[in-house]
Amino acid sequence: GGYWQLFTAMFVHVDIVHLLGNMLFLLIFGLRAEELFKPVEYILIYLLSGLAGNLLTLLFGPSMVSAGASGAIFGIFGACIIYLRRAFGQSIIGALFYAFFLLMISAGQGVNNLAHFGGVVVGLMLGYAIAGGRKQKTVYKYSYSFVMRLLLWKC
Repeated sequence: GGYWQLFTAMFVHVDIVHLLGNMLFLLIFGLRAEELFKPVEYILIYLLSGLAGNLLTLLFGPSMVSAGASGAIFGIFGACIIYLRRAFGQSIIGALFYAFFLLMISAGQGVNNLAHFGGVVVGLMLGYAIAGGRKQKTVYKYSYSFVMRLLLWKC
């Protein structure tokens, strides 16, 4: 049937609160991702994570309504945290813990947990793969920029 909905569900929201919530988290994680990833990588992470979340929903929760960018945003989050851990030569266990923690605090009734899970898993895999080809110096520059922006925002 309407397999195009696997793609379009990322751009449809239930109401204005849903849209604003997604945009807030996209702002938080998206700004970080823009510093870490090339534009093509960013778009691929976003779209593939969103598609994975929606596909998981279709396979394991076919009666669930899937709307919103949460799966894609969880993918951006997963890609960022594992990218930073791997690029600095640190254990990825911490990144997996953060991803699990975010999944747990966002779980609830009326929430598409399958989309969140599918998105974060694909984001973790893509971030891990991308980090393997990067130099630590580049990541350090981006991390410094992020910290400075965060400090200025808090002032």
